[in-house]
Amino acid sequence: MTDLRDAAMVSKAWPFEEARKVLKRLDKDGKDGPVIFETGYGPSGLPHIGTFNEVLRTTMVRRAFETLSDLPTKLVAFSDDMDGLRKVPDNVPNQAMLTEHLGKPLTRIPDPFEKFDSFAAHNNAMLREFLDRFGFDYEFVSSTTQYEGGVFDEALKNVLRRYQAIMDIMLPTLRKERAATYSPVLPISQKSGIVLQVPLTVVDAEAGLVSFEDEGETVTQSILGGMSKLQWKVDWAMRWVAIGVDYEMYGKDLTDSGIQSGKIAQVLGGRKPEGLIYEMFLDEKGEKISKSKGNGLSLEDWLSYGSEDSLAFYAYREPKSAKQLHLGVIPRAVDEYFQFRGNYAAQPIEQKLGNPVHHIHSGPDGSHVPTDVPPVTFGLLLNLAGVMGPHATAPQVWGYLANYVPDASAATHPELAMLINLALAYNRDHVAPTLQRRKPEGVEVEALKRLDAELAPMAADTSAEDIQNIVYEIGKTGGFENLRDWFKALYETLLGSSAGPRMGSFIGLYGIENTRKLIAEALA
Repeated sequence: MTDLRDAAMVSKAWPFEEARKVLKRLDKDGKDGPVIFETGYGPSGLPHIGTFNEVLRTTMVRRAFETLSDLPTKLVAFSDDMDGLRKVPDNVPNQAMLTEHLGKPLTRIPDPFEKFDSFAAHNNAMLREFLDRFGFDYEFVSSTTQYEGGVFDEALKNVLRRYQAIMDIMLPTLRKERAATYSPVLPISQKSGIVLQVPLTVVDAEAGLVSFEDEGETVTQSILGGMSKLQWKVDWAMRWVAIGVDYEMYGKDLTDSGIQSGKIAQVLGGRKPEGLIYEMFLDEKGEKISKSKGNGLSLEDWLSYGSEDSLAFYAYREPKSAKQLHLGVIPRAVDEYFQFRGNYAAQPIEQKLGNPVHHIHSGPDGSHVPTDVPPVTFGLLLNLAGVMGPHATAPQVWGYLANYVPDASAATHPELAMLINLALAYNRDHVAPTLQRRKPEGVEVEALKRLDAELAPMAADTSAEDIQNIVYEIGKTGGFENLRDWFKALYETLLGSSAGPRMGSFIGLYGIENTRKLIAEALA
């Protein structure tokens, strides 16, 4: 462990860089109790791919910290379920009922799905089921439980004690109309049950009393025990201090909010946690993903066509850089994940710590990283499925694999079985409808005839490398300006795509006789 820890102390992998920030913080401030890593969730909607990414990345930093330190750690999944419902989501039933409860805390609104005690309880259950599904180690914390149980009472009194200092931080950031009614504390009306956005006066900070207008009447009311909710930037800062959060990452769109909440945390006698500000995902046009536009990729979409590990791999890579998130990135992510996994075992410790698979698989020492990889790439399976057509089946694919991988079966290669099913689904839904073979032209015709002639006498078990050498030689001597033109011609005339696999591997998998039939069809 000593060698591992020494290497981790200088590793440039971003989880270790983040973990060292936490370690430096603790060296300065000290810590009683576990080191707290937090991730927040707004339960007005269902968990999504962004939720997965944030919890996964935070877990990666937590595991990296556990490599550097023997201090106990805890991941808190915090649900902001005391928030007032501002708008009715489009994807839930009983819209009229929810409209009647606009403005009320999510935990005090009936469940539109009629399964749980409240709307928040339903979505919180979905969050926990979601996190459990992927095996995350976390402690769920409900904002409502903290407020109503009095856990935040002392912190709320502190907000009243520092009320003017907090106003001085927030007011310059607000528009004039918003500033006129702004208050860090949102009292909950005892008449309507709505979370009120009204100016208020601090009556007695030590008793937690404030006064405000509610339906034309001046009311004096406690803000303790679930009788209020803080504005979210103030709430964020308050819980950092009250819970003792040491690390929390958030998206670039919250950069300014993080700055303001950090200042408020300081006013409250605490300190902003360490954290990474990650870039937002973009769609295939390079535009920011938006729920209202519907231009995003759901977690279910990814897992319909790619493995969970490939999604984790994609989430790990370059979190500070904007990346496109669409169906087209899945095949490459799947293959690159396995490429890094295949390299892991033979790498020196310094390279292992920078290998994404070290951070994807649980355990601070990387001991849980699988050492084997499927014998066929996802890209090659996609090309095979492409020539087989949209109605190809898994047994048919296994039939082709028999010559390429002698002991191929779902029992001996379970991950390969998973990849076959994913490749068939991806091909059926997104590749097959786009494939269109073109006729060979000019030097391409003679080159394909030569390839057919070279393949004719070959044994069925000729190695992919020997086949590749033949393909390569024809490209060099076939009158093409460069090899790229030859390979592009093969892809477009035989596979119906502008890009494709290593042809020796493809021919070895698809079979020499089957490939000759493809050539005959192209020439005809």
